[in-house]
Amino acid sequence: MQLNRRGFLGLGAGALACASLPKFALAASSAADTRFLLVLLRGGLDGLHALQATGDPAFEGLRGSFSQAQGQPSALRITSDFALHGKLQYCADLFAARQFLPIVAVAPPYRQRSHFEAQDCVENGTTGTSGTTGWLNRCVATLPGSKGLALSAVMPLAMRGSGDVSTWSPPLAPGVDPILWQQLQQLYAADPALAPTFAAIDTRMESMGAGGGALRLPQAMAAAAKFMSAATGPRIGFVEDTGWDTHGGELAVLDRKLAELDAGLKGFHDGAAPIWGNTVIAIVTEFGRTAAINGTGGTDHGTGGISFLAGGAVKGGRIAGDWPGLGKSQLNEGRDLLATSDMRALFKGVLRDHLGSSLDALARTVFPDSAGLSPMNGLVRTA
Repeated sequence: MQLNRRGFLGLGAGALACASLPKFALAASSAADTRFLLVLLRGGLDGLHALQATGDPAFEGLRGSFSQAQGQPSALRITSDFALHGKLQYCADLFAARQFLPIVAVAPPYRQRSHFEAQDCVENGTTGTSGTTGWLNRCVATLPGSKGLALSAVMPLAMRGSGDVSTWSPPLAPGVDPILWQQLQQLYAADPALAPTFAAIDTRMESMGAGGGALRLPQAMAAAAKFMSAATGPRIGFVEDTGWDTHGGELAVLDRKLAELDAGLKGFHDGAAPIWGNTVIAIVTEFGRTAAINGTGGTDHGTGGISFLAGGAVKGGRIAGDWPGLGKSQLNEGRDLLATSDMRALFKGVLRDHLGSSLDALARTVFPDSAGLSPMNGLVRTA
């Protein structure tokens, strides 16, 4: 079936050092007390591999043999035109329960291919790459009584500002600078020789009870669930994960990383049962990848990407966004998926309809000078 361009509206928590957790009272939130968690996958997730557009007539020629390579898990068909990667079984279960919503062909207003500039744009909430405060912090500041928490050793740009925001991460081994450790992990996350070394060191440090200074995604999301389900805990949370830059050997890397993302969602769900019905989790990345596979079994930096919403408050069970097509003439610069939605519109739709942010606050403060950008509609359940 050919896709219609306009056819869409649209775990290890026990390993945490409990003595070092912030002093939040552990009690269920009220039904009206909504929660929002942003998960930033740094490196540029290959959205065409995570959500496979099997109904697009050009997909088979571009990706068919790659996605069906020997040893690859069978894709999980969720609509007549799209299938989730086989490691995203829990996401598929949430989709069937209408609590998971993929948004296709989305990107920040920055449309070039620098990781750092694109991530800055995602986090600062503007059309450019400069700025010293983040849109999540500004959102916290506009919602009276709200608090934010970043699961990170270093305050991420998205959470910097005057709002009531704090950070938490497990302790590092004595003598290890947490800022240096995080910078080195990010720097070498895509290096085929050094990334496994850093991962092995991280694992050994955890096994010795030292922590790695940066939680793996399932642990970070389980920790976020613990904090955000507290009666006096943060209403807005931030989790980040590195290692999504897949220039080579992509199949093995994304098998592991997507399994971790899937486990992270389950860990949050299981740990935040009292607030799950009032929660939206937004999973985003700074850009997509090239439509074609390169000579080293990977993909290079692209433009249009994928975002996912999950949670009991999400109006899921369908595909949202405007699919541009994978034909040669439909691709951006003939090489990657065209971005048809501004990521800020996604965020504005969730903040307006879920957290109750005013349009004026969104247009002037949270996302400055964005009055002309309408929020996406219909992303969350409303009474």
